[in-house]
Amino acid sequence: MLSQKTRYTIRAFQHLADHWGKGQVQLADIAEAQNIPPKFLTVILSEMAREGLLISQRGRDGGYQLALPPIDISYGDLVRLTRGSLALVPCAARNAHEHCKNCLPEAECRMRSLMLKVRDDTASILDRISLADPITMEPVFETEEAAQ
Repeated sequence: MLSQKTRYTIRAFQHLADHWGKGQVQLADIAEAQNIPPKFLTVILSEMAREGLLISQRGRDGGYQLALPPIDISYGDLVRLTRGSLALVPCAARNAHEHCKNCLPEAECRMRSLMLKVRDDTASILDRISLADPITMEPVFETEEAAQ
């Protein structure tokens, strides 16, 4: 699962991509439109500015904007910056590899082999899709509660 921080980051960046080339977007506008707590959003956007993905401007007319065109920021970039890895288990991480506790030796672990494939395919997809790419909306899943 993606962390709440990663989900907020993606939504904030999608909002900023939608406003690309239109100047600064105020934090309050992003927070309201994307239903993100402003204090949490402040922390996220400050971190992303330090990483060089955002330009921030203080003051009454200040706000945030992407430092790069939306086509140059992939979803893989955002996940890695906020989550650290695309792997579902520590032993399948390419950059933050750790041995799993209470597991088989890695050379014998079929789950690790499977999770490496999942990680690589996930990375391929997320690195191929940028903030400039349209995302087709999918139908909402109907839950049992909604059906009753």
